[in-house]
Amino acid sequence: MKAYVYGFEKLTVWQKAIDFVELIYQETQNFPVEERYGLTNQIRRSSISIPANIAEGTSRSSFKDQAHFSQLAFSSLTETVNHLFIAYRLGYLNKELLETFQKRLHEISNLLNALRNSQLKSHTSNQQINKSTNQQ
Repeated sequence: MKAYVYGFEKLTVWQKAIDFVELIYQETQNFPVEERYGLTNQIRRSSISIPANIAEGTSRSSFKDQAHFSQLAFSSLTETVNHLFIAYRLGYLNKELLETFQKRLHEISNLLNALRNSQLKSHTSNQQINKSTNQQ
């Protein structure tokens, strides 16, 4: 059993996002040198933002703030999808690799949405409890 230092390390969505970043780094090594500071950098940065925002969100004390960072992670995910489509259209990715990326991102997207919905539900529950307590 693995010992975790931070709570976000236990999240399947964070683990899958980290695995995805590794894959992005491996595959973008094959991009043209002239794209090092262009598309390669953009894809890497947006993909890194996915697990980074998940991790940062876990440090927030309110469920509303946590949900906000889950939304930011989702936004970074959609930015990454966009960059990957561009890389495919420019011939830097083949169809098979694009589909592999899409499959992984779809899975991460579903997990992110579930996490965000859970955070928003918890936020709403807390609001109702606070309202009930204040009325007494």
